[in-house]
Amino acid sequence: MTPAGTAPPVTDVAAAVWSALGTVRDPELDRPITDLRFVSEVSTEDGRVRVRLRLPTYFCAPNFAYLMVDDARRAIVGLPGVTGVEVVLEDHFASGEINHGVAAGEGFEAAFDGLAAGELGGLRRVFLRKGYVAAQERVCAGLADPDVRLGDLPDSPAKEAFLLRRAELGLDCAPDAYVLADPDGEHVPAGRTTRYLRFARTVRISMESNEEYCRGLLRIRYEEQP
Repeated sequence: MTPAGTAPPVTDVAAAVWSALGTVRDPELDRPITDLRFVSEVSTEDGRVRVRLRLPTYFCAPNFAYLMVDDARRAIVGLPGVTGVEVVLEDHFASGEINHGVAAGEGFEAAFDGLAAGELGGLRRVFLRKGYVAAQERVCAGLADPDVRLGDLPDSPAKEAFLLRRAELGLDCAPDAYVLADPDGEHVPAGRTTRYLRFARTVRISMESNEEYCRGLLRIRYEEQP
């Protein structure tokens, strides 16, 4: 155990940074950037952390990239033993604007002065809703009773992921809450169940297809073996 008031060993800092980065998700794919291999390097020296990120293409959407770089930085700042953070996105046409904007805490609109209108909160919520619907479809596969409650679901990684996304949207996570609630928290009645789950399946398959596409592009770009 590290004595209070002293920095933990470098290896502990690095492990904590990797763990924190595992909570950062690609907003479109709803997958951790560590699982997607977007984190190419984590280095630490005397509490200062440097993270290098990469993406499947040179021209990935800069707003998505900005969210990931900003989220990565926020996940690390404040960790025990961390005295400074630098998150660097590499090999991207807007790396300069994104890296500078995130480091300065300027926000997306200021980072792309004259080229962006507004911040990214609305975009983030759109993807949170999609992630929620996809996670919901996974826990509802084979569900016979459309009125099943959260407390009736067996414990599983899929349920854990579903509850996390539900909480991120501010929806009811009580055990007696309906599993089938839309992203606004409205219960999906029996008469709409089939159509709603068909829509949810489409969202989930679309996201999983995009994930495989991005993984393939990343492997080709950096000449990695599958």
